[in-house]
Amino acid sequence: MANVLIAGCGDIGCLLGSQLAEQGHQVFGLRRNVDALPDCIQPVQANLTTPVENLPLNIEYVFYMASAGKYKDSAYYQAYVQGLKNLISALETHPVKKLFFISSSSVFGQSEGEKVDESSPTDDSIFSTKRLLEGEEVALNSKLNATVVRFGGIYGPGRTHLIDLIQEGKAHCMEDVWSNRIHSEDCAGMLSHLLACYEQDPSSVDSLYVGVDNEPTLSCEIYDWLAEQLSAPEADRKEPSEASRLMRSNKRISNAKIRATGYTFKYPTYKEGYLALLP
Repeated sequence: MANVLIAGCGDIGCLLGSQLAEQGHQVFGLRRNVDALPDCIQPVQANLTTPVENLPLNIEYVFYMASAGKYKDSAYYQAYVQGLKNLISALETHPVKKLFFISSSSVFGQSEGEKVDESSPTDDSIFSTKRLLEGEEVALNSKLNATVVRFGGIYGPGRTHLIDLIQEGKAHCMEDVWSNRIHSEDCAGMLSHLLACYEQDPSSVDSLYVGVDNEPTLSCEIYDWLAEQLSAPEADRKEPSEASRLMRSNKRISNAKIRATGYTFKYPTYKEGYLALLP
């Protein structure tokens, strides 16, 4: 079994680490506050925005899962670019076999309901996507044999904002706008699966995957379904303006590539995922 470092070990990192520890891997979780880590993950207290000096020995797999604390350019640069550079420097003497860099499907700029997959063009016209893409390039151009995983809208325990809005009668949805979601347990499941694939056959793991469930869905459909399950009022409708279309994601992302590797989603659509969260 391998020594695995999860850098930026938040809620999904803890899920992933728990899965990997159950499989027999030695898992280390790097974060500023290590108190929230489960016992199966060994703590590494560090701040990625400064040089990292206290890594355990012989790290073989790395998951870079840092996130920006604020929606501002400097925070995104520190999280996705500078932090990654600092970690790569700290790993120079380690026998790293694979680096997984966690990105976002927001880097796809399509806004008219287009079908999207890993080969689709990206858009760096706003600072957040620019920094994410910059981080991807740092990872892919490093010596650590990187794979980028772009997750869609993540929901799950602790990520129930939409459920809360609908219960409070504060939800608004835009007509004819597609959304792409993934349950946090499938985020961890995908990453664990890719590590297992790489261990079995390194050539089987490509440099880019998107992480979304099996069914791109119109946002209002999800809102209406949740309102019905919760016996809450239907969400207000809004006709999307041109500006709001460009600001909000509106694309249909295919997960065919990750499914072709043999991964089976625990929550293949939003219905299974949200049913597991409803009170």
